Amino acid sequence: MVFSAGLDMWRGRDIPEDTLPGISGITLSGESVDIAALSSDQAVLVYFWGSWCPVCNLVSPAVDILATRYPVVTVAMNSGSDDKMVRYLKHKGYEFEVLNDSSNSIAKAWSVQLTPTIMVFKDGELKHYTTGFTSLPGMWWRMLFA
Repeated sequence: MVFSAGLDMWRGRDIPEDTLPGISGITLSGESVDIAALSSDQAVLVYFWGSWCPVCNLVSPAVDILATRYPVVTVAMNSGSDDKMVRYLKHKGYEFEVLNDSSNSIAKAWSVQLTPTIMVFKDGELKHYTTGFTSLPGMWWRMLFA
């Protein structure tokens, strides 16, 4: 755990801490999402991923399970058009909310360079950050201690 926490700190060194950019937009299902507002009374997991990412193929099913009980917003990085993403999500059976970041503008604003990247927000503040494979229990613990 200590090694993993240290690795997360090193990987997250480029994330702006003083002036965090907002994460908001319209999901593929047409829902308006604003992470700061959504996290005002509960922890919210934000998942940066790509349909092309092999590790994301292992993490996404756990994110989908977590999304049945907790607020989850995902940001699909460089994964194609909205239509392509809708087909991909249907094929995989994922029901989590997706902001399609086809231009990578959200990821760039947050200096996210690795997928998968998981962030947990509470009261509009970034509480936890991790990259690479994360298990369902690992996500759950981060949500619990946000």
